[in-house]
Amino acid sequence: MDKNILIIGAGGFIGGFIAKAALDRGYRTWVAVRESTSRRYLDDPRLNFVVLDYDDPDAMASALKEAAPESGRWDFMIWNLGATKCANFADFNRINYLYLRDFVTMIEREDLVPDRFLFMSSLSALGAADEKTYTPISSSTIPNPNTRYGLSKIKAETFLETRAGFPWIVFRPTGVYGPHERDYLMMVKSIDAHWDFGVGYRKQLLTFIYVEDLVNAMFDALAAGVVNKKYIISERRAYTQSEFRAIVAKALGRKFVIPVKLPLWMAYIASVVAEKWGVARMKPSTLNRDKFKIMRQRNWNCDVSDAVRDFGFDPKFSLERGIDETVKAYLEEKQHLKTKSSRS
Repeated sequence: MDKNILIIGAGGFIGGFIAKAALDRGYRTWVAVRESTSRRYLDDPRLNFVVLDYDDPDAMASALKEAAPESGRWDFMIWNLGATKCANFADFNRINYLYLRDFVTMIEREDLVPDRFLFMSSLSALGAADEKTYTPISSSTIPNPNTRYGLSKIKAETFLETRAGFPWIVFRPTGVYGPHERDYLMMVKSIDAHWDFGVGYRKQLLTFIYVEDLVNAMFDALAAGVVNKKYIISERRAYTQSEFRAIVAKALGRKFVIPVKLPLWMAYIASVVAEKWGVARMKPSTLNRDKFKIMRQRNWNCDVSDAVRDFGFDPKFSLERGIDETVKAYLEEKQHLKTKSSRS
């Protein structure tokens, strides 16, 4: 593989897996991070680092020119930068939309546009789906985002569509999970403590994508040469909350788990309180009004046929297998912390 790739927003949970996959596939790999970004999962000496200030397009241009490969440009770019929770909701617009807009405008100006630019969006860009017949969300679903997070993602998608000749690819993954992810880890910890909390009493269909399947799909799409297309990325089947609970409990070895269903009004009050507390501490809360709208959504069923047709999308991890890997990493970390605590 004689290709150069730049991964923007490489410091997070998914970013570390993207960087590893790029190296494993033989790409010459650059990772763009903030000065303050943790490099915990970016410890391979083959990685080339670029420190970017996303609030300063001119400084970004200088940093990219200085770090650029000998050819003067990257063949591929993956935009993985984004915020999923914010103490100030205005930050969704700034981080998820304005940063992308300024970056794309800058690379167009500086003649740094790659052959393909893959943007990590979200299923939330489409908003709530059909909750009567539970028709799967598909490429024909008309976007109607009902969260600030989803709105910021659809704005970014729309901006890319306006750039004449710009070679974008948009991924709209469902819930991404795996080792080191934090939001689903909260659910795993709860079940480990014999409690499983759900929201609402109507049937809910949940979908998931294991992080390695998502990352492999990125590189398959880049290699296939698709351009100016949007793809929903998900495991091919949906699960109920009770199925998810049973899978996690089995992986943890928990035979007794108490399911607790919270009415929507109670979950909403808890979301508001948690959000206000997060604002008071100036730290984003995992539970907030945006998250409440996502939790109350009943239909996350997905149609991934476009991805299957265009680049052979074929997720290898069932939820059972993915949860086994996730729980294994969780238990190892739990034992590590226990050992560390006993020694101190």
